[in-house]
Amino acid sequence: MSFVDEARIHVTAGDGGHGAVTFHREPYKPKGGPDGGDGGDGGSVILRADGSVGTLLDIRDHPHVRAEHGGKGQGARKTGARGSDRVILVPPGTVVYDVDDTLLADLAAAGQEFVAARGGRGGRGNSHFASATRRAPGFAENGEPGDELDLRLELRLLADVGLVGFPNAGKSTLISRISRAKPKIADYPFTTLTPNLGMVSVDDTSFVVADIPGLVPGAAEGKGLGHQFLRHVRRAAVLVFMADLVAPDRDPGDDFDILRAELEAFDPELAGRPSVLVAAKIDAGREVWEEMKKRHPDALPVSAVSGENIEILLARLRDEVERSRASSPAPLGYIRHVARDEPIEVEREDSAWRVKARRAELAVAATNMANEEAVARLQRKLIALGVERALAGAGAKEGDEVRIGPASFDFIPEPAADAPDASR
Repeated sequence: MSFVDEARIHVTAGDGGHGAVTFHREPYKPKGGPDGGDGGDGGSVILRADGSVGTLLDIRDHPHVRAEHGGKGQGARKTGARGSDRVILVPPGTVVYDVDDTLLADLAAAGQEFVAARGGRGGRGNSHFASATRRAPGFAENGEPGDELDLRLELRLLADVGLVGFPNAGKSTLISRISRAKPKIADYPFTTLTPNLGMVSVDDTSFVVADIPGLVPGAAEGKGLGHQFLRHVRRAAVLVFMADLVAPDRDPGDDFDILRAELEAFDPELAGRPSVLVAAKIDAGREVWEEMKKRHPDALPVSAVSGENIEILLARLRDEVERSRASSPAPLGYIRHVARDEPIEVEREDSAWRVKARRAELAVAATNMANEEAVARLQRKLIALGVERALAGAGAKEGDEVRIGPASFDFIPEPAADAPDASR
């Protein structure tokens, strides 16, 4: 299976079902009254982190996600069926952004959920609108439309240890030595094009090691594999900086400083992350190590081929991981809660006035514009919401065209104090 760590999807929640306009009928009760039931709520699109999923491949290949609509209300006050939710499983560590790159959710641990698109509310049946002065309401509410939006999903691997180094530094060979992972290994740059994960066990401690694809100078600005894989380093609790002692085109003594600088430029918080310095391929570069250890005496020379100092490295990683786990809480998720009720905005649109307010737009969407009773109720509701006041404040005059959602009206103001209660 291909490893995919970024995907763009279009999510559409289900619309609410329409309320019913029905009247009770049975023998000897010719005036039984309105008994239209409510429409069912639309289903929502939910993203759920699940440990059995390791890639965003399936989501990338099926980018259009839609939940089920709610059912229509029926007579005898029967509520329509609720639309089924659409649950999309994503790997733990998935981060969700909107089209403006605003962070909406960080599903850091298995089981965490984010309602990406909320289903529309079902419309109320005509039984709700009966009153002492309106005995037989001939209208009901339409269901509200469900949310619809574009999202960008980004996977940041959850690993205890992240191996960071230039291409061909020996990361893949090391991870194949200390775990059961079988990464592709070759002697040309960028052999590793996708991160590899390996489970390592030392005594009674197990931890996950991630082999991050090789970096190049300027990776923080997007050079080489750049940002595509640097983001995975953010999740690693412990970083292992690897220098290649037999690199033909550079001084391995500079590798640690360059790698640290790249990570710090990408995310300053990474500068304080616990780290281990490893000088790889000591079996072939012992003379270079003798010079290098003068600059980096705390570095550990290892050979994944011969096994030299591998046990010492594993013990050091175990200690760092245990220390990190003891001092750090479990991964916490993040869900951005967006306020549903925003201020009413009025602006010019061609020769008309455009009203932007979620509650007003939903009220229009829930109205059967072909029914005079329903339209009259909508007018009262818009007055109660303050739409008329906002239009007058913006300079709207009687007879001006007003647009709310897909509908348009002529502006005919009336005193708000004379307006009946919008809830009726």
